[in-house]
Amino acid sequence: MENFTPFSALLGGGLIGLASGLYLLLNGRIAGISGIVGGLLSPSKGGSAPLERAAFIAGLVLGPLVLMMGTSLEAQSIVTSPVAVIIAGGLLVGFGTTVGSGCTSGHGICGLSRFSLRSLVATLSFMMAGFLTVLVTRHLIGVA
Repeated sequence: MENFTPFSALLGGGLIGLASGLYLLLNGRIAGISGIVGGLLSPSKGGSAPLERAAFIAGLVLGPLVLMMGTSLEAQSIVTSPVAVIIAGGLLVGFGTTVGSGCTSGHGICGLSRFSLRSLVATLSFMMAGFLTVLVTRHLIGVA
């Protein structure tokens, strides 16, 4: 690994924490991405306005693009998995966020910062599922 510097990860983590904290302070809501996207796709769920949700998601997508355009950073990886694997993964993540009542951003960032035992259990479950998925797909059956 050439020229490894933890600065970008530290800065990114700090900005995620700041954004999550501000979202909670200003809106009184957890910055869980699955809930924000779910509310955007199904406005009958209530909560914050669709425009606010769309702006939040747009910021998640546009932020890295603006950073890459304004610096010499390049995309570090290219998705090489088959489309069917990506679609299946997306559906499984959606199912998991429904069963787990949230996602890693809601539980892992916001829930753990509030010392929620439920979020600790959920985050550990998410991480173990991710570790097992990588073990099986990359090391045992050899899927990209």
